[in-house]
Amino acid sequence: MTITTLAVLVPLLPFLGAAAGLLLGRTAPGFVRPLAVLPTLAAAVIAVVVAARQGGGRAVDAATQLTPTGSVPIDLALHLDGFAVLVAVLVGLVATCVQIYSTAYLKDDARYPSYAALVSLFTSAMLLVVYSGDLMVLLVGWEIMGICSYFLVGHYWETPEARAASLKAFLVTKLGDVPFLIGLFALAADTGSFRITKILAAVTHGGLDHPTLIALLLLAGVAGKSAQFPLHTWLPDAMAGPTPVSALIHAATMVAAGIYFVARLLPVFAASGAALVVLAVMAAVTMIGSGLAALAQDDIKRVLAYSTIGQLGYMSGALAVGDRGAAVFHLLSHGAFKAVLFLAAGVVIHAAGTNSLAAMSRMGGLHTRIPDAYWTMTVALLALAAIPPFAGFFSKEAVLVAAEHTAFGDRDVAPAAAGWTILVAGLIAAVLTAAYATRLWLLAFRGRGPEAPDHGRQPAAMTSVLWVLAVPTIAFGLAAGPLGDWFDGHALTPSLPTAVLSTGVGLVGGLVTYGAWRHTTALAARPPVGAVSAHPQAEPALVEAEAITSHTAAYGTIAGAPDPADPGRLLLGPLHRHAVTGFHLDALYATLFVRPVQAGARLVRFLDREVVDTYVRGAGASARGLGWLVRRSQTGNVQTYLGALLAGTLVLAIAAVVFANVYAGA
Repeated sequence: MTITTLAVLVPLLPFLGAAAGLLLGRTAPGFVRPLAVLPTLAAAVIAVVVAARQGGGRAVDAATQLTPTGSVPIDLALHLDGFAVLVAVLVGLVATCVQIYSTAYLKDDARYPSYAALVSLFTSAMLLVVYSGDLMVLLVGWEIMGICSYFLVGHYWETPEARAASLKAFLVTKLGDVPFLIGLFALAADTGSFRITKILAAVTHGGLDHPTLIALLLLAGVAGKSAQFPLHTWLPDAMAGPTPVSALIHAATMVAAGIYFVARLLPVFAASGAALVVLAVMAAVTMIGSGLAALAQDDIKRVLAYSTIGQLGYMSGALAVGDRGAAVFHLLSHGAFKAVLFLAAGVVIHAAGTNSLAAMSRMGGLHTRIPDAYWTMTVALLALAAIPPFAGFFSKEAVLVAAEHTAFGDRDVAPAAAGWTILVAGLIAAVLTAAYATRLWLLAFRGRGPEAPDHGRQPAAMTSVLWVLAVPTIAFGLAAGPLGDWFDGHALTPSLPTAVLSTGVGLVGGLVTYGAWRHTTALAARPPVGAVSAHPQAEPALVEAEAITSHTAAYGTIAGAPDPADPGRLLLGPLHRHAVTGFHLDALYATLFVRPVQAGARLVRFLDREVVDTYVRGAGASARGLGWLVRRSQTGNVQTYLGALLAGTLVLAIAAVVFANVYAGA
């Protein structure tokens, strides 16, 4: 088979698996799991073959006209370059692991057939985005992922949290998709094509008439899809869905699509220095804000969600300084270790037999009970914190090195302001990342919460994929050199100054967090007896109330969550209450957008009911009244009819005489 034929099969196989799963889910339930796993596994294997054949060399393009559309045709096109084939391998690997994992995680779920089919469709849509050489075909996969995320996040639709989260994810991403679609049309109008190769050729020859406007419109869609400030608020709430879905969305689909899109069309964005500065500021705010928010969360999945937002900020930062190789390198390494983190969190939740253990303040005694999740999650957290020699260290260093080169003028693709913004924000985010990664590990595996019931050894389908994904988490960073041809041919090796600086600040963040945890643990273990010693004769109930007040003032509520031994509270101080709510952005958006829209809807409803309906009701009432009068006049008495006729004739005669006299006098 040719490479293009194999590439067509990669998104096609999961799509066929999804269609067959939906058709046979009820009539032949025994085929559901094979149809979920095997097509995705086959697509992953073929993606590896395509990557090996492409070899990081010259891009492979193939196209056929889909339909005549007038001045701007739409082509069914493939564009296989180094970035595309590597990202496709990541998508196939993570999706296969998620499907295998889900066979055990949702073993007793009555809606597993539709869930598995939607995961396959989700995978197919992302692979279509990755391989597509035409922006309209790419848009099809882009939008299919949006609807799949709506259904998958709302899988547990019985709960109000899942329903609200799925609706929020859909609406926020659609808010960005509207200007995104306008930007695509504007780009096609300027360049005369939707084909990516033709667009890039036109940009090279100065064919863009409105580069800043087009870039900003496209960035709106990217911000929504890849959860970047200010359209990132949907992603933490999306944790209401099943944990394997979270792993798929965060590691290999949906949020990766926006970063990949900018990497594909980076010359379009680089044509506008203002757009790159906007992207840099957006990435910097995202990195720092999400790091602070992650340090305040108690739900383990929300910590990981804010972590994803921050790591996507690093990727956006690399793109803002014009280095798409560093961005895609970090996308690939992040996909491996973030999949491990979410799937390991699923093992933690599954071990407790309830979603309530997602609260880290209630965890205890888990490191000995689930050793597979403990060790693989430890490795993934080290990669997240960019500790050498794990993959996250090399990919994050590639981003910082690119920012350094731009800041010091060694690379003139982007403004120096964008380089300095990303370099400073990246170092601050490195401290915060190490801090919340350390906090998560301490609270999840060394916490003081009650031990959950022991449900025995976790299923092999769940633990085995953790070790499969741990391999690239450990080793992928070392492959940056041999894979240089896939990343535009330039080396992605760390530089000594940034490596020492970023690793140093990361270690400081981790050590400070550990020290804060030791301090708060010691305080929490000490009973708050100050009130007792001060008031030895006080009533027991009053003493207990004062003790609770004392603990609450220092660490928050005692009953349930959060844990008074949480180092995040000590480190953030007064900022904690703002960070835990995501800096009140949801409340701000509700004030600025939701409430005005609701008020407008109430006004329209009032006008419809009280004004428009009044005319409608009046017309009906008039017709009914006229009918009543006519009905009352129909008595059946001939004398009455003749009298009315004569009276009418008399009135008409008098009127005629009056008008004749008036006319004669005039």
